[in-house]
Amino acid sequence: MPVFDFNQEKKDAVNAEKTYELVYSDVRCPDKDHPIILLQDGENTLSHHSSGMFDAPIKGTAFVCEETKKSHNMLKVDARFESLLKWLGDNHIMVRLSGQQTEGGYAVYKIQEIGVAMRGTKLSGENGFLQFMIERLLQSDAPSVNATDPEEAEDADDMKLTSIQSITDYLTCAGSTLPDNIRLWARRNLAVAKSSEVTPEERRHAQRALSIMLNIRWKNTHFTPIDPVEARKILDEELYGLNQVKQRIIETIIQINRTHTLPAYGILLIGPAGTGKSQIAYAVARILKMSWTTLEMSSINDPEQLTGSSRIYANAKPGLIMEAFANAESSNLLFIINELDKASSGKGNGNPADVLLTLLDNLGFTDNYIECNIPTTGVYPIATANDKSAISAPLMSRFAVIELPDYTLDEKRVIFTRFAMPKVLKRIGLRDEEIVISDEALDAVMEKFRETSGIRDIEQAAEHIAAHALYVIEAEKKDKVVYDAQMIKELLK
Repeated sequence: MPVFDFNQEKKDAVNAEKTYELVYSDVRCPDKDHPIILLQDGENTLSHHSSGMFDAPIKGTAFVCEETKKSHNMLKVDARFESLLKWLGDNHIMVRLSGQQTEGGYAVYKIQEIGVAMRGTKLSGENGFLQFMIERLLQSDAPSVNATDPEEAEDADDMKLTSIQSITDYLTCAGSTLPDNIRLWARRNLAVAKSSEVTPEERRHAQRALSIMLNIRWKNTHFTPIDPVEARKILDEELYGLNQVKQRIIETIIQINRTHTLPAYGILLIGPAGTGKSQIAYAVARILKMSWTTLEMSSINDPEQLTGSSRIYANAKPGLIMEAFANAESSNLLFIINELDKASSGKGNGNPADVLLTLLDNLGFTDNYIECNIPTTGVYPIATANDKSAISAPLMSRFAVIELPDYTLDEKRVIFTRFAMPKVLKRIGLRDEEIVISDEALDAVMEKFRETSGIRDIEQAAEHIAAHALYVIEAEKKDKVVYDAQMIKELLK
């Protein structure tokens, strides 16, 4: 005998009552062809800016226009906005619609809050919450056609979400656009934050954790293709030479053009100090159009700095990885891990390198304070190191390894004249004709730093020479300063 499914009957009944079609869209900028809502308007009575209120999106769903007092049924709704429209109707929030008449009906592509018709409890909609919510929903993926109903799931300045009311409203409106495990985690923590049966400390930690997690944009992981020509241009702007290195970098990340996902491996840049490893990392962030953060492994000697501390402690807080997500307010984040070769230098409480492995495996990361597995499919790591032998084999296997050679003396000469010195002159306001460095003076600079690795020393030399020239011009009222070899030797000794 078949088992009767009461939950399915309830879901089928609700779906049968809906008078509109859900559209599963990932469009980021709504327009008349991809609206938030399509309203029935056979008499063309809705204007470009029509004010009114929504009914809750169940049977008889409609937008009631304040000017005409007419009711307009919703024909189609972007599935991401279904819960938000219900929240607007339930709380009697007055809105202004911007849209356009189409053959199918009135296509709404913008909603603005203009007030609350019935005053009761304080609503988030009164302080910019609606615009914040719409922006978040537009950046989210369409919920699954078979997404779990949020009510059933509970059984199983720039706007910031800090108050219990704004957090509650956000969860109501975001609905199934949030990852399932984060939505369930948030509902449980919200129950703790509202409970009178736990300590004030537990409520405070739950509210803080909710604020951190829900202020993060849980974006999709569909990445747009990169232009290899533009990518090479960006790399050339940052670094002179290193053509093979630049080619390898572009080859590593260009797979995004076919898969629309981040490459399976991060990039590990190994080379002497001062060879431009960090500049390359920042350039890749520009190429991928991703927010970035840095982890300085030389200053991290305890895994808890990365994983956070448990809420059982009064002074508990999230770790550096979770703080990076919170500061970026995005789940798509490029981690620049500096000095990876120092990641194994823990001091008795474990190994920070082991924490990095969980971040790099794309299986999710759990912070001890947050206590929720967060998706890491939008994380891309770029690491730098000086000593390849100090990196463990498990860590090394997570990266495409690219070794940077040191610069030749001729390359250093070009970098000094074409890049380092012009950049300094522009920054401090000196004109090219105000400082003259003879060939012999340039030879003296190169001779001074012949045995040093990288280009940091010659960049500092450019700073020193330019600052000296500016002083002479300002203090001695000279039109220009001409440097010969002897002057350079005296200046840089």
